[in-house]
Amino acid sequence: MDSETVERLLRLSALELDEDARARLVRDLGRIVALIDEMQSVDTEGVEPLAHPLDAVQPLRPDRADPKVDRAMLQQGAPATRDGLYLVPRVVE
Repeated sequence: MDSETVERLLRLSALELDEDARARLVRDLGRIVALIDEMQSVDTEGVEPLAHPLDAVQPLRPDRADPKVDRAMLQQGAPATRDGLYLVPRVVE
């Protein structure tokens, strides 16, 4: 990443930086681009994509309604309820 490219990016993004900040930006962006180049140079042929390095699966309970829930008991701590529903302040007129 060179200073001309950074100047162009600053113009396009309508940003103004002092000389020290520009020099740091050139240095930091250069490091980022170098890291990306290094990552792109790695041969990943035949490597399966993954979302997480650990192959763990989160066990989940079945998603079903529990008719034994005591709604009145759960709503005792609520500031306001009516007909089994929680009342909240209006946020949209």
